[in-house]
Amino acid sequence: MRILGLDLGTKTLGVAVSDELGWTAQGIETIKINEASHDYQLGRLSEIIGEHSVEKIVLGIPKNMNGTLGPRAEASQHFAQLLEKKFQLPVILWDERLTTMAAERMLISADVSRKKRKQVIDKMAAVMILQGYLDSLN
Repeated sequence: MRILGLDLGTKTLGVAVSDELGWTAQGIETIKINEASHDYQLGRLSEIIGEHSVEKIVLGIPKNMNGTLGPRAEASQHFAQLLEKKFQLPVILWDERLTTMAAERMLISADVSRKKRKQVIDKMAAVMILQGYLDSLN
């Protein structure tokens, strides 16, 4: 069973997918979206779900450090409902506190240029969200 991992931003959607055994997460791509106009590129997501025979989606929810939910978390909840309705798949909301920062630090330590980091940061965050979920299962 493959699981899709998503990191929702206002302009991009980071996408990762698990291996068939559900042990590791691999980054797929970063999709350009327009949250303001509710353009989430669901057609592209549908292609990815079909290509990888995805059976479950894990979506990062950015909780505040004290555990409360702010506007970005509410956007993730809304997006989760949209995904469930559109794809008829279970959507798990996974606490993503600090994943983008951790991904940024990892890319900096790997000496990835600022321009290149900007292109892959959301995909890396999606990998970290999905890997955290997979690790919790094992």
